[in-house]
Amino acid sequence: MAKNTGENYRKGSVDDRTQTKTPGGDFVKRDTDTGRFMDQKKGGKPFKGVAKEKDGRRS
Repeated sequence: MAKNTGENYRKGSVDDRTQTKTPGGDFVKRDTDTGRFMDQKKGGKPFKGVAKEKDGRRS
């Protein structure tokens, strides 16, 4: 579980969530238990504290 430190950053990544980048350049958050897409973020910046699927922090 990610913990907020009060210093404007988190330690760890959010549980049961990953994110990936769409061909259009937006980031999409996915629930790792069901595989369903949950949320999309415009603007090209990733979700804070959510592991990217390709980086191996989540299996």
